[in-house]
Amino acid sequence: MRVIITGGTGLIGRALVEELAKDGHEVIVLSRSPERVVDFPRGARLEKWDGQTVQGWGKLVDGADAVVHLAGENLSAGRWTARRKRQIREGRLNSGKAISQAIQQSVKKPAVLIQFSAVGYYGPSGDEWLTEESPPANDFLASVCQAWEASTQPVEALGVRRVVVRSGVVLSTRSGAFPRMLLPFRLFAGGPLGSGKQWLSWVHLEDEVRALRFLIENPAARGAINLVAQPLSNRQFAKVLGKVMHRPAFIPVPAFVIRLLFGEMGTVVLDGQRVASERLTELGFRFRFPEAEAAFIDLLKKKI
Repeated sequence: MRVIITGGTGLIGRALVEELAKDGHEVIVLSRSPERVVDFPRGARLEKWDGQTVQGWGKLVDGADAVVHLAGENLSAGRWTARRKRQIREGRLNSGKAISQAIQQSVKKPAVLIQFSAVGYYGPSGDEWLTEESPPANDFLASVCQAWEASTQPVEALGVRRVVVRSGVVLSTRSGAFPRMLLPFRLFAGGPLGSGKQWLSWVHLEDEVRALRFLIENPAARGAINLVAQPLSNRQFAKVLGKVMHRPAFIPVPAFVIRLLFGEMGTVVLDGQRVASERLTELGFRFRFPEAEAAFIDLLKKKI
């Protein structure tokens, strides 16, 4: 199987590349700065792209079995100024359009396109259970997710199976949100953020990669698919993490402090969604780590 991956040097992409290359698949990763990538998995190939056009790489899609589109500006790389928000939105929109154009120009089209997205599509929703049928919100994150998802929709008219993966927060000790969550607990200062009532829909990195492979290889998978384990309230999440780390979990961080530090970006941790992976489980996928305690123990033991 030949797989083209954008965003293949990030947390999720690199883990997916490792798994595919290990099993002997041909993996081509599109990167804006391939010369800066170090310790890349053996068997995978890096190709340069500008993240906006098909120039120089578009022909690689011809004859590929699958395209996995993960690329997008890091949401937590800085405060959401007007300029930063424009970069986040336009980066996702332009890269998606480039993927669509490359597939349109190909003679032998890929069988499947995996389009990444996030549960931020649903916006803050209180205690309501959200499924793939739930409507989108109208806040910034939701609008970004909607634009990102729509950017590759044209490939469906070309006969390409498209799966839109709305992922929860991916947990890994390598990078991402989890190391930041761990720090206050290591300092014996862990606890809930804000009210602690907001829901956190999360998924272990190993299950994220397993599910992406499952969706690539399962011809019945198409349309929007939520990818989350069992959601927890932020307070429950802190309690379980404190238990696993043998640390206290009762020192809250007030919402106003988070908003002072991060501005509008604070909504990522102060607001949440209670999301269910209905379609994924209906297709037959089984999580290796459906519950937080086992996931935390595994992550801290393996340091993945």
